[in-house]
Amino acid sequence: MSEQLFQEQAKLAKLIARYTAGEGIHPTAMPALFFNRATLVTGPSYSILKPALCIVVQGEKDIWLAKERFRYTPADYLVASLEVPVSGQVVAASPEIPYLSLKLEFTPNQVLEVLNDFKMPTRPKEQNGRAIFVSRLDLPLLDAVSRLAHLLDHPADIPMLAPLFTKEILYRVLQGQHGVVLEQIALASSNVYRIKDVIERLVKNYNQPFRIEDLADIANMSVSSLHRHFREVISMSPIQFQKQLRLQEARKLLLAKSTDAADVAFQVGYESPSQFSREYARLFGYPPREDVKRLRSGV
Repeated sequence: MSEQLFQEQAKLAKLIARYTAGEGIHPTAMPALFFNRATLVTGPSYSILKPALCIVVQGEKDIWLAKERFRYTPADYLVASLEVPVSGQVVAASPEIPYLSLKLEFTPNQVLEVLNDFKMPTRPKEQNGRAIFVSRLDLPLLDAVSRLAHLLDHPADIPMLAPLFTKEILYRVLQGQHGVVLEQIALASSNVYRIKDVIERLVKNYNQPFRIEDLADIANMSVSSLHRHFREVISMSPIQFQKQLRLQEARKLLLAKSTDAADVAFQVGYESPSQFSREYARLFGYPPREDVKRLRSGV
């Protein structure tokens, strides 16, 4: 890592530390920008990751998409190009050197705007790639991210400059090693764009049954093509994707209020409470009641 890159990361780490007094995820004055702080190595946490750029300035983190692990460090950046269910785990942190990171969410329309404004040549649509990728961080990208984050110290400048800096950040990612993967979410002719439409349908109607033929129609693909492209991009099948959505939502409901596991199972779309409990334990490692008790006690 170059000295310039190291110095810029140190500046960004100080800024994030100032805006994160406690543990966990911290929203900022910019709705798309979030900071994260952890002083201990954590167990796995589960979430639905929206399209976003993630940068670690101190520590290390693993992100799991199905059974595929993506580790990123201060030398890397991670991009999620689609909305996907993931698990994440901080693997390097201490009270002396806490884990510090930021996440910048974006939309396909923002990516398309950059492609159009800069008249960037598009690459072959056949290149799908995973919905998540990790690339090496360079100084031009880090500099743009740092300038965006430091707008928090000058809130009056945010409405004017934040959109410009965000556009520059996306431009840098599109120029990078895996930029073609990000590019595909904005191109209506690409397979990834069609998969995005299927994902939106599954996320919006996670508790409803679906016919794979209906999803194939949404994607304008055959059933076999949908299965193949969905697995290439998301690393799981549509039914596995839906299960992840249902189980993560069920966990939120169980933690938010004292609700019977069977009632929650029906709320998220399961017809069989016993099947729900089995699949819940398979994903989270514990049956629903035991898992919630463990999480509430901080174990």
